This record gives sequence, structure tokens and C-alpha cells, in this order.
Amino acid sequence: MPNLWELYQHHPSFVLGFHGTEKSLVDKVVSGKTGHLLKSEGKFEWLGHGIYFWENDPQRGLEWAQGGNAKKEIKDPSVAGAIIDLGMCLDLTTRMGLDEVAEAHNILRDSYVKLEKPLPLNKGGEDQFKRELDCQVIQTLHLYRKDKKLPAYDSVRAPFPEDKPLYEGAGFRKRNHIQIAVINTDCIKGYFHPIKSV
Repeated sequence: MPNLWELYQHHPSFVLGFHGTEKSLVDKVVSGKTGHLLKSEGKFEWLGHGIYFWENDPQRGLEWAQGGNAKKEIKDPSVAGAIIDLGMCLDLTTRMGLDEVAEAHNILRDSYVKLEKPLPLNKGGEDQFKRELDCQVIQTLHLYRKDKKLPAYDSVRAPFPEDKPLYEGAGFRKRNHIQIAVINTDCIKGYFHPIKSV
């Protein structure tokens, strides 16, 4: 019997995502000279493997390309906008999504116990930018769903509290954002150059 909760894992509207990278690549993707941006498939990708976007935040995408955590130097920083249908989305702003990730962690932990090895750790300062544990948990979840013949996730969406408090005593941080990892490139309906405000 299908899980009735899966109905709520489909987002019925488009979102705008922004990806910072080299201007030459942005131009190729927007013009259609190349199909898609490249998926990030490293071991520290906190939402697992996919094409990463900042939801509704072109400024944050550009800042990243200009040196705010880019993995390699970007000589001519720019930002690509994308129209995204999240499809079947693992949404970590929902209890359902968080519960599923917690269960995937248990599965991963048990496999490491059987191998008599320690679990990988998230590292990289207060914000833990090197998320090896989180990456393995998300990838474990994808494999588990595949093994159980459950529908695959097209995307992963999660909030990320980042940086110092916005002001003294704040619960907000200076660079809070929502990030999306697109797994199924069919979810990307088009790319565009963002309009710069005057």
C-alpha cells in the first residue's frame, strides 16, 4: 500500500534557485549551449549529491561565487537562475522529512557498527561546512528507498543557519538560507540571468 503521506512530499509550484559559478558556464547554460550545471558529488555535500541552489537568493549565490566558500577560485563570478519544480522532495523543513533522515542515520550507524568503524563526522567550524556525516546519511536514504522500491526523491530542500547572530541576542544568523539539491535534472525547467536591481 502506498504511503499516503507521500502526497505532501510533492511541492505544487515552482521555486527559483540561484547557483554561483563562472560567468562563462552561466552563459553556456542560459543560452542552451550546455545542458545543465554540474552535480556536486563530493563527500562533504550536506544534502547529498546534486546540483545546489540557494532558494530565492541570487545575492547569496553570487557571494558564494565571489569567495564566500567556493571550493575553488572563480575568476569571473556570476550567478545562474533556475526555474525548479521540486517534484518528489525530501523537505527538511517538515517533520516527515526529518524523521526519514533520522531513520537513515540509524541505518548508516548500524552498518558502521557491524564494520567496527567509527561514523564520519561533520567538521569545519561552528557552521560545520564539511558535512561528511550528513552526506552519507542522505545518500543512505536514497539507497534505502531504491532497495525498498519506494519513489526516488527528485530534490532535497533544507534550511541552513549560518554565520554569527544577526544582532545581539538574535535567533537569526547573518547568512541564514534555504538550499536545494536537485537530483533529477528533469526538475529544472529552465535557466536565466537574474535581473539586477538598480
